[in-house]
Amino acid sequence: MAMDARDVLTKYYEYANKGDWDAWCDLFTDDMVMDEQLAGHIEGLATLRTMMAGMDKMYRVFQNHPVRFLVDGEDAAAVSHLVAESLSGKPVEAEVMNYFRIVGGKIAYMANYHDTVPFQVLSQV
Repeated sequence: MAMDARDVLTKYYEYANKGDWDAWCDLFTDDMVMDEQLAGHIEGLATLRTMMAGMDKMYRVFQNHPVRFLVDGEDAAAVSHLVAESLSGKPVEAEVMNYFRIVGGKIAYMANYHDTVPFQVLSQV
C-alpha cells in the first residue's frame, strides 16, 4: 500500500536528517522533476541519485527540521528550518519552503525556496 502524502513528507525529513540519501531518493518517482534553488532543474531519479551521492562532500552536518506540513490531495507543502555545517566548519542556516506533488505515494515534483545567501559558504571551502 502506498504511503499517504503526510507519511511521505515525514520520511523525506527523517531520511535527510539521518543522511540516508538512498532511502530519501526512493521517495521519488523514476521520472521525478525537481526545481532546486541551488542545483537548478533536475529530471529523473538516476540524476537525483548521482547528485545526492555527493552530499557528504558538501556538508559535515545537515539537519532540516520540519515546522509545518500542509497537505491537500496530491499537493503538499512543508516549512522547515535547515541547520548545516560545511566540510570546512562554516555554518549554514535557513528557513525553507518546499512544494511537493505526491502521486501514488511518491514525489513526482518538488520545488524548494529559501534564502541563498547562507549557502554561499559552500563555495568558500
